Parts: sequence; structure tokens; C-alpha cells
Amino acid sequence: MVVARKKKGGAEKVREKKLKKLQSEASKCHKLTHVRKQQSGSKATPASNSPAPGDDESGSSSGSHVQPVQGETTNEGEANDELVEVPQTSAGQFNDDEDHNEEMQSPDFFHDVEDDSEERNESILPEDETRGSTPSMRTISDFLEKVNHPVMSVTYKEVDAFLPPGIALYPGNARLLSCRHHLHDDIPPLVNPGKPQEGDCIIKEVTYDGPFTNRTQKKALVVQGPSDVRNKELIFMQFSQNETEEDFSAITYMPFANFSDLEHSLNKSKFMRDCERNYSTWTFSGGFRTWVKMSLVRTSGKSDQSVEFRQESTVVKFNDKRPEPERSNQLFFVVFEWRDPFIQEIQLIVTANPWSSAAILCGVFMALFKAANFAKLTVQWIIRMRKRHLRNKARQLSTIN
Repeated sequence: MVVARKKKGGAEKVREKKLKKLQSEASKCHKLTHVRKQQSGSKATPASNSPAPGDDESGSSSGSHVQPVQGETTNEGEANDELVEVPQTSAGQFNDDEDHNEEMQSPDFFHDVEDDSEERNESILPEDETRGSTPSMRTISDFLEKVNHPVMSVTYKEVDAFLPPGIALYPGNARLLSCRHHLHDDIPPLVNPGKPQEGDCIIKEVTYDGPFTNRTQKKALVVQGPSDVRNKELIFMQFSQNETEEDFSAITYMPFANFSDLEHSLNKSKFMRDCERNYSTWTFSGGFRTWVKMSLVRTSGKSDQSVEFRQESTVVKFNDKRPEPERSNQLFFVVFEWRDPFIQEIQLIVTANPWSSAAILCGVFMALFKAANFAKLTVQWIIRMRKRHLRNKARQLSTIN
């Protein structure tokens, strides 16, 4: 719309200039004609030489007017002016073809064409870049995002029985009084709490150097955990410790995946160091019964697999009914049980596959093709406008010659 207004303004200027030029030439012609008729009044009749008032007025608005040409002499030796007709349509109106040619030959036309091409380039190029490059860049960024942030796939596998886990306890100065297996969440009432009792647990004692502190030996009691999750198997353990010897009364424990791995290990100290480096530890306090419900989580990555335990624990206060002298030894009670018969398996999946890579390449090639096609059309348009400019310039020079 801006270019159209510019072209219309240039055409109007050309028309006004041509109209003023023709009007000035017509007025000069009428003045010279009037002077010539006065000089040769004796030779012509008054009716034929004296113009009517309406003729002068119609001469300026008629289809043609005369223009004197000097340089010729008559028989009397006087200079004579030849009147030349200049074609003209109605005042202020011209042929459309002439206006179009004048408009094409005017210097403003080519300036307007250049402005038009600049405006077209400014309006088309950013839009084409937005349409062509933005989707491909978005596709590439999405591909990198999928590669760097894999999706977690979580599945639950139901089992009838777990492999017996290993439970490593670090009692310190505390003493293990009993360890027994029970079924169906049924724990019988305590008999002689604080006294050693018979147990049926499989226990291994391992001494090793800690992985995080140098020259610090640790003593661990490794107990075989429950396995029959359908019958709600649990183990109930009881410890005793003299509370006057410690500032805080707590026992640390660490469950790990399989108790049989410890039994079959040739270097049990190294095995326990690796377990402490890879598994988490928890504690339970004295004077309470801590009920721990475990769940197993397996996470599969790109190269290795890890196993961890998640737990829920509830704490119940122990009502100590022992005689006053025996209460100096604090009692610890802990229960270990499986929460449910499901193993949670987590897999890290990279959703970016070769098909998506091929789709990205296709998108990039399509964007390049669109850019090349647009450049081709732009060059063709520039060549066409250049040829039009040279053709109009040659036409203008031929008109002047």
C-alpha cells in the first residue's frame, strides 16, 4: 500500500508539470497571434481576423491550440510566425498510456520499485526464516532434551517370596538378647525382658575397616532377614545396653539385597565395605519397639543396576515392668518385615530413537530446501525488475533522441 501511494504521487506531479507547461505555451501563442493580427489588420477582413470572445475562451479549452514558429519571411520581407498545432485533450486530462509511460520513465518510479523490493524482502525474509528454521531448531532441542533426560518407566513385579535379605546391625556396646522368626504379624508377649533367650536366626559376625574413615574397625552382626511375604514373616530382635555408658542410646542397621551373597563371598570384610559404600543406614532408639516394613526397589540404568531398600517405620513406647535395679540396662526392640509382595523396577528409557533422528534430518533438509527455493525466487524477481528498469531506460533515451 505504501508503494502504491508513492506511485500515484509521482504521476500527479508529472501531470501538473505538463499541464502548467501547456497552459503557459497556449497563453504565449494567443498573445503572439493577437499581436500578429493587429499588425496585419489591413490585409485581412475584420470578420475573419477579429476573434470572437468565445473563440479565445474555447481555444484554451479546445482540442488543439497553435504555437508560433519563427524564422520564415513573407513576400513583403517581414518576419512571419508559423502557427503549429499542438494536440491536446480536455484541460487537465491525458491519455492513460502516456501517463503510464511517463510514470514508468519518471525517476521516482525506479526509486519506488527499489523501496518495494526492500519492503518485500523485509516482510518475507523474517517470516520465511521463522517458518523454516524455528521448527527444525525446536526439533533438535527436543531431541537433545530427550537424550539428556531419559524417561523413567516404573513397573511392579509381584512375587511369592523374596530372597532373604541381609540386615547388618552395629550394636556397639549393646548385647543381642534374642532373635526369632514369627508369622502372620503375631509377636507373643514378652517373657523375662532383659534376659537372654533362645533364637532361631542365622547370624554372621564380620569385622572390617570402615570405607570412609581410616583405621576404624567396625563390628557388624549380619542377620538373615524374612522371606515369606505371603505369610507375613517377620523377625523380632531384642538388645540390652547400659544407658550410663552412652550419651545417646541408638543402634544403627543397614539392610542389603541378599544374605547369601555374604555367605558365598570369599572376602567378607571387603563385601561389607562395599555394602556400606552403596547402601543407606538407619537407626532405632532404646526404650521403644521400632517396627520396620521394607520394600525393594531395583533401578536399571544404561550400564549397571542398583538395588535399594525403602522403609516405613512405626515406634511404640516400651512399658518397662522390671524391678528398679534392673532398669539401668536399657532395652531395644526392633521388628523387620516386608511391606508388600511387589518389587518396584525402575528403568531409564531414552525416547530419542533412530526414527526420530531421521525425522530431524528430514526437517532440516526441508528447511534448507525452502530457503534455497526462496532465494531462487528472489533472484528471479530481482533479474526481472532489472530488465524492466533497463527497458524503460532505453525507451526514455530513444524518446529523447
